[in-house]
Amino acid sequence: MDWLGEHAWAAWLGVAAVLGMAELVSLDLVLIMLAVGAMAGMVTAAIGAAVVVQVLVAGGAAVAMLALVRPSLVARLHRGPELRLGTSKLVGQRAVVTETITGLSVGRIRLAGETWSAAPYDEHVTIEPGATVEVFEIRGATAYVHPVSELGE
Repeated sequence: MDWLGEHAWAAWLGVAAVLGMAELVSLDLVLIMLAVGAMAGMVTAAIGAAVVVQVLVAGGAAVAMLALVRPSLVARLHRGPELRLGTSKLVGQRAVVTETITGLSVGRIRLAGETWSAAPYDEHVTIEPGATVEVFEIRGATAYVHPVSELGE
C-alpha cells in the first residue's frame, strides 16, 4: 500500500490507459473524457496532492469534459461533410459551349467531361461556341447557363 501512495500517478495513468483503450471499443466519446479526468488526477498526484484532492480534480475534469467538450465533438462528428448527389453537384460549375445557345434554340455544352444540352438562363442572351458559362440550374437533361465574363472584357 505504501508503493501506491508514492506512485499514485502511475495508478492514474493506468486508469487513463484502460479507459482510452475501452473508448476504442465503445466509440461514444464518454470513456475518453473520463480518461482525460484520470490524466488530470495523474498530474495532481505527480505534484504531491492528497488523494482526496486527486479524486476531486479528476472528477471535476471529467465532468467538465463531458459537459463542455463532448457535445460539440459529437455534433461535429454527426454533421459530416455536405453531400451533393446527382445533378446538384454540377450546379455552379463552369462549362464550355460547343454549339450556339439562344433563347429560341437549345445548344450544347461540355460539362464535367460530358456533353449536355443547354439553354440560356436569361432567354435574351445568345452564347457562341467557345464561351465559358456557369451552370445555374439543371432541369431534366438541360443545363441552364449564363456566360462568365472573362478578365479584360
